[in-house]
Amino acid sequence: MKDMTLHLKVWRQPGPDQPGKLVTYTLENVSQHMSFLEMLDVLNEKIMKEGGDPIEFDNDCREGICGMCSLVINGLPHGPWKRTATCQLHMRQYKDGDTITIEPFRAKGFPVIKDLTVDRSAFDRIISAGGYISVNTGSAQDANALPISKEKADLAMDAAECIGCGACVAACPNASAALFVSAKIAQYTFLPQGEPERKRRALRMIEQMDNEGFGNCSNHGECEAVCPKGISIMNIARMRREFIKAAVS
Repeated sequence: MKDMTLHLKVWRQPGPDQPGKLVTYTLENVSQHMSFLEMLDVLNEKIMKEGGDPIEFDNDCREGICGMCSLVINGLPHGPWKRTATCQLHMRQYKDGDTITIEPFRAKGFPVIKDLTVDRSAFDRIISAGGYISVNTGSAQDANALPISKEKADLAMDAAECIGCGACVAACPNASAALFVSAKIAQYTFLPQGEPERKRRALRMIEQMDNEGFGNCSNHGECEAVCPKGISIMNIARMRREFIKAAVS
């Protein structure tokens, strides 16, 4: 496969309180075997050789596990592939001469730090509010000793797949964090270990979500569509039930 020339429109913003704008770069000899982040690495090398300031962007594992690679690519969080994080996106999805627009996740709860990097510590504070089990449950039980059906165990594991990347917030017209919060509540809802703090967990996490400035869910479904782990919006319905039960008891 022949190498490509791409035209990249990248959001550049020096700091959180400074204005930003899209800056156009032309990058030649882009291999279709590169990942998207490798392509950005090559672009940064080119910018630095020309005496410019490299583009700031988040990344860590580059294996679709950590959720750090939070980019909006041509208007889609994590790009065009379904159930794929940005680091798993490869340049074979594009063709020679394409123009690619790269922006940060945009939400009141995710203020821009610099360029494509945003502050997602709001998610950490939501988890700190109740997304854990603090009860001492003792050492690990023997296999199959706890009375958990396979159906409930599977539902808990499906919710626990959430990597907290924030794509759901970036895609939602209301910048809602409902999918993230509901997944973190649901992963304990189906397990007996989560039962003692069940009501407190729902109340505290939802209250913190609201305090962080995230919008309300209005069932657009955009969150599920862009989630790299395919977290179901059924968890949002479960979260609402958990909140109502906790609020009226």
